[in-house]
Amino acid sequence: MKTIISFLKDLQKNNNKEWFDANRDRYQESKEHMLFFTELLIQEIHKMDPEIPLLSPKDCLFRIFRDVRFSNDKTPYKTHMGSFIARGGRKSKRAGYYVHIEPGNSFLGGGIWCPQPPELKAIRSEIFEHPEDFKEIIEAPKFKKYFPEIQGEKLKTAPKGFPKDFEEIELLRPKSYAFGFQVNDQKVLGEDFVGLIVDAFQELARVNQYLNASLDKD
Repeated sequence: MKTIISFLKDLQKNNNKEWFDANRDRYQESKEHMLFFTELLIQEIHKMDPEIPLLSPKDCLFRIFRDVRFSNDKTPYKTHMGSFIARGGRKSKRAGYYVHIEPGNSFLGGGIWCPQPPELKAIRSEIFEHPEDFKEIIEAPKFKKYFPEIQGEKLKTAPKGFPKDFEEIELLRPKSYAFGFQVNDQKVLGEDFVGLIVDAFQELARVNQYLNASLDKD
């Protein structure tokens, strides 16, 4: 992590092609460390969530190169490294586990971010039919310690096709079923960072299994 954080800190100050080309060896070293770290997490997640196969870490790690075609921000590189571990890798439409390493802004999370309408409807339908099962997971004390709320935008009213007077309507309003929490640099660089991730992801595994089971029923 020291190698990765150090490289990303310098990249934040020098986000241009000339600097990146001159420091490509540092990038490659950081990338290899992140791939090794991702592989370690894949093995740990595989133990707790049978849905997750022994993926190639290269299929989970996001590219550092930004797509600037439609952005006002023309800086060429992301100033973070992230891996999404799910069946199908980083492009998966299923619930998974995300690790984001960025100096001063690292976080751990997962679930499903901005699912497409069919997947979103399948999740909402499952929650509508079995709200207590979902609440039991997300309101468990240890789960809430790491993931106190569903993140992302929410509808102001009931989603189309669901009754407005549904008792647990708040559970149907999210546009994403994603969860996460910030991790400071001290913890990222600490000896027990992997232990922290495994402990948090053990809680996340329960909600991911619920979400993926709802997609399989669709």
